[in-house]
Amino acid sequence: MAQFHAGANISRQHGFPLWEGWTSIPLGWVLATEGDVEAGLACSKAGSNLYIETAGEWSLPYATGIQAELEMKAGRTQAGLECIDRGLQAVNANDDRWYEAELYRLRGELLLADGSGCTAMVRAEECFASARAIAAQQGAKAWELRAATSLARLWQQRGKRAEAHQLLSDIYSWFSEGFDTKDLQNAKALLEELA
Repeated sequence: MAQFHAGANISRQHGFPLWEGWTSIPLGWVLATEGDVEAGLACSKAGSNLYIETAGEWSLPYATGIQAELEMKAGRTQAGLECIDRGLQAVNANDDRWYEAELYRLRGELLLADGSGCTAMVRAEECFASARAIAAQQGAKAWELRAATSLARLWQQRGKRAEAHQLLSDIYSWFSEGFDTKDLQNAKALLEELA
């Protein structure tokens, strides 16, 4: 977190609003992850607004994805879904697709958090499948792992344990390093539950 604080402060002192905004977005995420969701959301929103004022919509999908995740942490799923919609509009308008798979995965998580029952599960499954397909097409293994983990977790809840295990083990086995990262640790823990 100190790096993001330092980056934002140095950028502010030297009159670089683009970088002040850019560093404030992940700073907000860190604040929220460490327990201060409202402060994190405020920091991320302010950073995103400052960034957009100076850079336009370049990397808007990333900024809106972070905001959507923080809105979900705050229990405001509808606000999170609105962020996702805005991000996906920017993806299509600007052909800025590097964060597209993650936006679809986050939409699925928000749909599950927003409602229960068959409709929410079906729509979330579609989002996770889209995220996985987009990530696979882009060769973005980290996004593919996240999408597969979300989809496997959903299939586990629906009683499709064998399918979930196969799906997740296929992508997990691709990795040869980074096993101390949160995403790979989460995938491994889920694989162990599914075994």
